[in-house]
Amino acid sequence: MSTTTTDQLAGISATTLLRFATAGSVDDGKSTLVGRLLHDSKSVLTDQLEAVEHASRSRGQEAPDLALLTDGLRAEREQGITIDVAYRYFATARRRFILADTPGHVQYTRNMVTGASTAELAVVLVDARNGVVEQTRRHAAVAALLRVPHVVLAVNKMDLVDYAEPVFAAIAEEFTAYAASLGVPEITAIPISALAGDNVVEPSANMDWYGGPTVLEHLETVPVSHDLTGCHARLPVQYVIRPQTAEHPDYRGYAGQIAAGTFRVGEQVTVLPAGRTSKIAGIDLLGESVDIAWTPQSVTLLLEDDIDISRGDLIVPSGDAPATTQDVEATVCHVADQPLTVGQRVLLKHTTRTVKAIVKEIPSRLTLDDLSQHPNPGHLVANDIGLVKVRTAEPLALDSYADSRRTGSFLLIDPADGTTLAAGMAGDSFATTAEAVHVADDEGWDF
Repeated sequence: MSTTTTDQLAGISATTLLRFATAGSVDDGKSTLVGRLLHDSKSVLTDQLEAVEHASRSRGQEAPDLALLTDGLRAEREQGITIDVAYRYFATARRRFILADTPGHVQYTRNMVTGASTAELAVVLVDARNGVVEQTRRHAAVAALLRVPHVVLAVNKMDLVDYAEPVFAAIAEEFTAYAASLGVPEITAIPISALAGDNVVEPSANMDWYGGPTVLEHLETVPVSHDLTGCHARLPVQYVIRPQTAEHPDYRGYAGQIAAGTFRVGEQVTVLPAGRTSKIAGIDLLGESVDIAWTPQSVTLLLEDDIDISRGDLIVPSGDAPATTQDVEATVCHVADQPLTVGQRVLLKHTTRTVKAIVKEIPSRLTLDDLSQHPNPGHLVANDIGLVKVRTAEPLALDSYADSRRTGSFLLIDPADGTTLAAGMAGDSFATTAEAVHVADDEGWDF
């Protein structure tokens, strides 16, 4: 057995990698900020920079347009906007980063949901000339719904308002009050000029009144701590391993990626949704036996008892098992072009488990501009966020999204063609739940 100890586990740093997303209204300068961040942190390869310089010259620009480092689609470059989520990987001496540059157009709000769903920090840009606008509030609300723990307000284009401190202070105060009302736990405001490079990587000589960190400094130092030993341990089973060879005639292992928490040999566990219990007899990791394993390691658990376990089952500590249910109430972000309607038959995918389901109610749709509720809309269309109640054909072991972003989330899928319809977050959101109305059972998928 491995000699891995709890002290060794506690010493493993989870802050070496930061996932963050950028968002903002159209022309606020998101892609320019990302390009400046990559360029000034020396994270751009020579051939990439040469390609950007060539493309900029061909468009009649004297200086390189750093936005082209992320706007890779032809339509994006021609229109000067971001359409798809652009992912970039870079690193400094202090931290590694996975960056998601998300679109600013209202019709692409669903793309921000995709980019921010795994982010630990969101950078929301605001044009200093325009202040907090409707799309700014929309992006703040999405970040709050997705439980992004850190939000940076980057007040961009300060060079166009003569680097005036009162302009920055007014925008920061308005945004902070709004985001705080949504429950965003931490908000950091930074005045910048992405085009000139002020306060992006290097401190600005034009804003000596600002004494806070630059964008990169904040990204490098923001605490991103994942309590590996304190969160709910969850292992969605992906595959059952039974070699049935002469060397391993009785081997039966349950393989998957640990979604949260830690598992230890000798620990009593419960398999959901069946509810059967056993003890962990062994843990295999990369071909070796270990005493302990933690998220996000991919492992194989061996149990003392032969239990009927298959893909989609969830292995959890017996003393920390979530309740199973067939009635799911959640906030969903609708991402498909086709609407989601009451009575619609869908597939619900939660971790490795996919079950049939039916949309029983859509009690309300959220108006992100002022956080008001539109009761009983009957359907949701692309980019809508609303409360839904779904009845599943089989029990599910869902955590609250507030407790676990991994095991508290799910997808609604069109069973006809596999299209993703909506991304769901189980449990309470910051929105007020509207009074639900009863919806009659629908023949065919009545659970």
